[in-house]
Amino acid sequence: MKLAAIDIGSNAVRLQVTQVHYFRGKYTFKKLEYLRFPLRLGRDVFLKKEISQENKIRFKELMKAFQILINLYGVDDYMACATSAMRESENGKEIVKEVRNDLGLKIRIIDGNTEAALINKSLGNHIDHKTYLHIDVGGGSTELNVYKKGLKVSSKSFKIGSVRTLDKALPESALRQIRSFITNHLSLEKTVTGIGTGGNINKIFELARLQKRGSLLEIQKIREVLHLLESLSSEERINLLHLNEDRADVIIPATKIYLIALDAAKIQKIKVPDLGLKDGMLLDLFEKNYGTENTNFPYR
Repeated sequence: MKLAAIDIGSNAVRLQVTQVHYFRGKYTFKKLEYLRFPLRLGRDVFLKKEISQENKIRFKELMKAFQILINLYGVDDYMACATSAMRESENGKEIVKEVRNDLGLKIRIIDGNTEAALINKSLGNHIDHKTYLHIDVGGGSTELNVYKKGLKVSSKSFKIGSVRTLDKALPESALRQIRSFITNHLSLEKTVTGIGTGGNINKIFELARLQKRGSLLEIQKIREVLHLLESLSSEERINLLHLNEDRADVIIPATKIYLIALDAAKIQKIKVPDLGLKDGMLLDLFEKNYGTENTNFPYR
């Protein structure tokens, strides 16, 4: 079976097509296609409360291209989810309706809790009986999740993200809420391990020169990367660090949000498993088609 996930974020839109294999009693996923297109819907929405006509046209063309790929790959089932930019846009529902009518492509505008739940679905193999704080910083929102003894005990979505705070100071009200959430749930814990997901923490991991994905990233390394990023112009980040243009600006506010959450929890090391919303969506599709009893399998 082939499955596809479309993640419509605030800074970019992603498509992944995956093949489900069953071999010697185990299910695994094999990535067939992954595309990331830098369409920054959040810039429109967080400034003007709606998606511009220009980006609306580009978005519909992108959905047409993704639909063609889905059809060419012979995908059996797909899920398309839109997050904070689309859900806060005054014309978001209208655009989703137009895409459905014109292309037959169904898009769900999901709330922060659903977004967090889907992201967490992909983390199963990375959660053991220790205490974890999972942090996912997106373009428009930040999701925090607390795990204890293998179970998620609390989850909250905060209205702060890398695109939303671009060219402005991080909002103190949102930072207080983040610190308060962490204090309430983790202040009595002796040791907390961080788990970071999202494109920016993955890029920070690469910039820290960690070659082995399973390695834990020390918080001091994140501070060093932030210092390097802040010492360079946007043009230097693009050309010397080989960052994409749409990554070169948002990575700094995103890094600051990660550090604020990590410091509040007194975390010294963080896992960066290179998973996110699209991976949770694919697992959700798998459960829908195969049944929840079959979901304990290695994901790749």
